[in-house]
Amino acid sequence: MAVVRHRRTAAVYALKVVNTDAADVSLRRQVYREVDILRRAVDSDHVIGFHAVVPTSSGDVALLLEHMDGGSLDVLLRRRGRPFPEPALAAIARQALLGLAELHSRQIVHRDIKPANLLINAAGEVKIADFGVGKVLRRSLDPCDSYVGTCAYMSPERLDPVSHGGDYDPYAADVWSLGLAVLELHRGHFPLLPEGARPDWAALMLAICFGEAACAVPEGAASGEFRGFIECCLQKESGKRWSVAELLGHPFVAGADRVDSERALHDLLLEDSEES
Repeated sequence: MAVVRHRRTAAVYALKVVNTDAADVSLRRQVYREVDILRRAVDSDHVIGFHAVVPTSSGDVALLLEHMDGGSLDVLLRRRGRPFPEPALAAIARQALLGLAELHSRQIVHRDIKPANLLINAAGEVKIADFGVGKVLRRSLDPCDSYVGTCAYMSPERLDPVSHGGDYDPYAADVWSLGLAVLELHRGHFPLLPEGARPDWAALMLAICFGEAACAVPEGAASGEFRGFIECCLQKESGKRWSVAELLGHPFVAGADRVDSERALHDLLLEDSEES
């Protein structure tokens, strides 16, 4: 992702260049599926803004996108080197849920929600980005491949549908991924494995499908509202997981003082800029 400036207007954008081979039909199809999703969500306040497909001399595909000057929450967490405070997490969770609500209302599922795909700007706005594996569900029974996205953030039913809720529900899977992302920002590291552990497929599958303690937030480590929010997101059975609409009404999000939580997020960004 490169930062570019418009010569005439001096407006700043992000340029996402996807290196494609003319013979690689599947990759080109994936890129244009992402463009289709971004165009459908162009008026969404909590989804990254899309401006144009830019032609390149090399034949690669370049997407002109909204520039989020704070980068991703993943990069911000690593730069910060310590967990995010709860009030800031309430602001992040609320904005990410609003983004998912906007997408799901258009029958769009992201399928790869994680801190690296949640971007933030200096104004404290959080937006969902990177729809490379997203999908528009055109019919209520439209098949949706569960084996896409980043495996570390996959929900249990994506890996073992028989044991965890039967049919794969992509909307519920987005909720699991968001809950895991918020928990990671709270702990300061990927929560399903010991800090510093190198993930592998077998360890991740065991942790996601069978690990219970890893998803739980111990008493004393967080408020009851935060622990309850994470529990509602990370139910092993997809049918028991709260919907995006229900989570927007959860006390951790709806009960938080919006001014205080947004101020906490601004303070976090200010700390980061001072330390950088």
